Amino acid sequence: MYMCCNVKTYFIMGSVNCVRDPLVVLEEALAAGITMFQLREKGDGAKTGEQYVAFAKACQHLCARYAVPFIVNDDVALAVALDADGVHVGQDDASIQAYRRAHPQKIVGVSVHNVAEFERAIDDGANYVGIGPIFETTSKLDAKPPSIAFLREARRAYPNFPIVAIGGITTENCSVVRAAGADGVAVIRDIAMNENVAQTVEKFNMSSIG
Repeated sequence: MYMCCNVKTYFIMGSVNCVRDPLVVLEEALAAGITMFQLREKGDGAKTGEQYVAFAKACQHLCARYAVPFIVNDDVALAVALDADGVHVGQDDASIQAYRRAHPQKIVGVSVHNVAEFERAIDDGANYVGIGPIFETTSKLDAKPPSIAFLREARRAYPNFPIVAIGGITTENCSVVRAAGADGVAVIRDIAMNENVAQTVEKFNMSSIG
């Protein structure tokens, strides 16, 4: 198993997820103590082309300033071009095998929904897996059914492999998710749309049980 970083409070964001300047929101989250950041630039109004690359570079620069890993969602080519800290892919996205062979020191995350996918992610060289949606979410319309039961099952099957839970996680329910076996919680809306980012991130960090 490849070494992993601190997935405790994992902020995921794209420019379309914020009502305020997304770079301001990101820096507030970084200053408040998020442990990882993933750029997920998807949805109506998402940046493309040169604007996308420029936005990604700006996010990467902020993450570097705070020594927080910068992960790119579902865009291996961009991750390679920017020398990002890693990449996160889903089951319908690009295979991680070639990326892993070429970049053995990078962080690789894979979304999984069953034990077979979990096992394949480990075999392919993942550092961590993402499990969800745990609760209902509006950020991914094609998301599979809620899976807190699978989170518990996965933790029993793989007691030491890093698991990140995602999907509808808030400061009110994150302790339940961590208790079910998640090493980290991935959050979009509850941080990106929040007027008090610092307080929210602090609550997520305080919810850690390990």
